[in-house]
Amino acid sequence: MGIKWRHWAWPAAPLALALLAATGCTGSSDAPAEPTGAPSGSGAPSASGAPSPSVARVCAEPAAGPAKAPAGAVTVDPAVVGDLAEKTRNNPPNTTFWLRPGKHRLEPERYAQVIAKEGNSYLGAPGAVLDGRKTNQYAFSGTARDVTIRHLTVQHFVAPNNEGVVNHDMADGWVIEHATIQYNSGAGLMAGARQQVRASCLRGNGQYGMNAYKTGDSITGLVVEGNEIVGNNTDDWERRQPGCGCTGGIKFWAVNGADIRGNWVHDNRGAGLWADNNNNDFRIEDNVLEANDGAALMYETSYNAVIRNNTIRRNNWVEGRKYAERGDDFPYATIYVSEAGGEPRVRARTDKIEIYRNVLEDNWSGITLWENADRFCNSPANTSTGYCTLLVKDTDRCARPGITTAPLYSDCRWKTQRVDIHDNRFVLDTSVVTCTVECGRMAVLANYGTYPDWSPYKGELVAEAITHEQHNRWHDNVYRGPWSFVAGDPSHQLDAVQWQGAPYRQDAGSTFAPRAGG
Repeated sequence: MGIKWRHWAWPAAPLALALLAATGCTGSSDAPAEPTGAPSGSGAPSASGAPSPSVARVCAEPAAGPAKAPAGAVTVDPAVVGDLAEKTRNNPPNTTFWLRPGKHRLEPERYAQVIAKEGNSYLGAPGAVLDGRKTNQYAFSGTARDVTIRHLTVQHFVAPNNEGVVNHDMADGWVIEHATIQYNSGAGLMAGARQQVRASCLRGNGQYGMNAYKTGDSITGLVVEGNEIVGNNTDDWERRQPGCGCTGGIKFWAVNGADIRGNWVHDNRGAGLWADNNNNDFRIEDNVLEANDGAALMYETSYNAVIRNNTIRRNNWVEGRKYAERGDDFPYATIYVSEAGGEPRVRARTDKIEIYRNVLEDNWSGITLWENADRFCNSPANTSTGYCTLLVKDTDRCARPGITTAPLYSDCRWKTQRVDIHDNRFVLDTSVVTCTVECGRMAVLANYGTYPDWSPYKGELVAEAITHEQHNRWHDNVYRGPWSFVAGDPSHQLDAVQWQGAPYRQDAGSTFAPRAGG
């Protein structure tokens, strides 16, 4: 998950309620086993007493594609190797292709791929699969806009690390619906502006289900709705490249305007959803995030988000326990806000990070608001090399003497500020989590600034700011279980009375009970 000293790593109209019951994945004999424990859509009551919400079970319950070719469509024959790529080359833009049932193959060559043309649509019949046979790197590529892929399984492609199989070249306006993108290396999907990913199954990919990154540009207007995002990062990239920050169910980079709603994000190795570096204007709502090895949600060096009405359970058991058993006292959390906050000067649908009406149940810890005092524009400790905040375009300006005074003193930092956490329910049953070390903490903290020598943020300046001055506030929440609180730095652990009292004055109007069922 997001480690406290880093981090950035990359070189490189609401339908949610309807889509919760939608389906879109074709079955496969090599599908991973159903997650252990009662899945969120089972209808069984949760530990909080509320019935579990429906989830987007699109991997197990696929929606069938058209059994006959639509009028005017070009039929693609699975018995002819390379038929899809050839017919795409030989037909004009805005052509609809209907893939017959069966396993479709490209030429047995590493760079064989379908280079889509503007407005093309690719529709899979029931049982239509495009299989890369662990030979082809990319399935659909090219810079053509407004391509649609529906009812098609895409599997067994071998994209390199940080690259993707579908929409490899990050073209704009693509729509991926009722698709299954599974068992590929790299990312199942890349993303462009106005991309819509709906009612699809992103399963068992080697690095990400989707890597929402666009070379040299930001992505605007991204919609991720009603999908099942499960079991990704099978290649365990954080082990292969320690500290890379390059894993998870979905990674978002420089996305300006995103609606992430009605998804079931579960059993991913690493974080479930991870927004990293100059993202802005996210709405993350009505999702079920569960049983991810790391944080359910990380929002890092980014701005302005609404996180609401999500069910978040059994996350961070693997990574939280790993660090705790090493003796690391940092409060690794299930929602991890790292150098990210509300900023009225950056245009968005909100001017803060608001986290409300969520249920967090039996996760390893709760919400941590963190800021690394040594991470700012032009600092060697900023692993987002060459990038600055959205308030300062020229990184070189963040140097002495200018950085020591307003406005650069403030604007050269990604600040964890204006975070409003309210009307959530936090439930922790330590017998469920089976933790013998601290696993139920809320935190707002920073490190002691030390680096580089010319930093104007040395000492406790940032810790004081994030804790007392940057308008970070918990209030009107419900706590059930043995929760504790951390303020300033990891050594300042508080009980609820201390947390609510001076000088912190957090969680006004909140209620506390020592047992999960209280």
